[in-house]
Amino acid sequence: MEYEVQKHLHYAGIPSFNLYPVTRDLNDVDIVVMGVPFDSGVTNRPGARLGPRAIRNMSQLTCCFKYPWNCKLSDEAKIIDYGDIGFYVGADTTNIMLEETYKHAKKIIDAGCKLLTLGGDHTIPYGMVRAASEKYGKLALLHFDSHQDSTPSTGKNVSHANFAYDLQEEGCVDPSHSVQVFIRTEMSECGYNIIYAQDAVFMNMEELAEKIKKIIGDMPVYITFDIDALDPSAAPGTGTPVIGGPSTAQMRKLLYNLKGLNVVAADLVEVLPAYDHSEITALAAANIAQDLMHLMYEK
Repeated sequence: MEYEVQKHLHYAGIPSFNLYPVTRDLNDVDIVVMGVPFDSGVTNRPGARLGPRAIRNMSQLTCCFKYPWNCKLSDEAKIIDYGDIGFYVGADTTNIMLEETYKHAKKIIDAGCKLLTLGGDHTIPYGMVRAASEKYGKLALLHFDSHQDSTPSTGKNVSHANFAYDLQEEGCVDPSHSVQVFIRTEMSECGYNIIYAQDAVFMNMEELAEKIKKIIGDMPVYITFDIDALDPSAAPGTGTPVIGGPSTAQMRKLLYNLKGLNVVAADLVEVLPAYDHSEITALAAANIAQDLMHLMYEK
């Protein structure tokens, strides 16, 4: 017999995301959560390979609540935890991650499921964006980050600094309908609409959401969310923190007001548990992961 109180004992149970079933059976599934414990692409502090596990652990607490959404997602949608893919060791680590993420993302997206991927560092979006673009056509990229990640990789030495440039260069992403939000560094702009943190953090989040939605329009959207988009006071456990970002309250208000976007897939990356001694970064990530799933399901 299961007692009501057991639902609130978050330290127990096998730590899948929100205790969703761990399976790769995609039949009638609405949303798939997939982990990619990879951090061979970092240029500063390593350790984000442990991010998916930390986010899953904290999700058992955060997903008990529906606030600020109108429904509890687990009561409405069929969601599974697909487990982890793309992990390896040795000289081919990055190539194997890129191959596996594409292969599994394609299988999931072609089955009609929405996909949330937990990283790992910000090298991981390639496979998921390519797979989503093959199904839905050119995508709008909604990129939350303190960094632009738009340095060309020139086809080799792929790291977490390259995906935004490379994927628009490949034609998977339409930069004119894409937005990079809360940016606090400068790289190649390569056609993206950039909303710098110095402006964004002082805006009303409802107005910022409307500005983003106007740029994107009705295009299929891939959201990539680097936890260092948040200010380090809210997310210290990350590899390359940059001061001057939004609070978790601002970020969740913004995400809530992005309802209506046609979000087909998303990822959340760069959680680094070794620098997250109070677990507030994992707490923020688990809440934001749930928000991203709501945006997928709301549409």
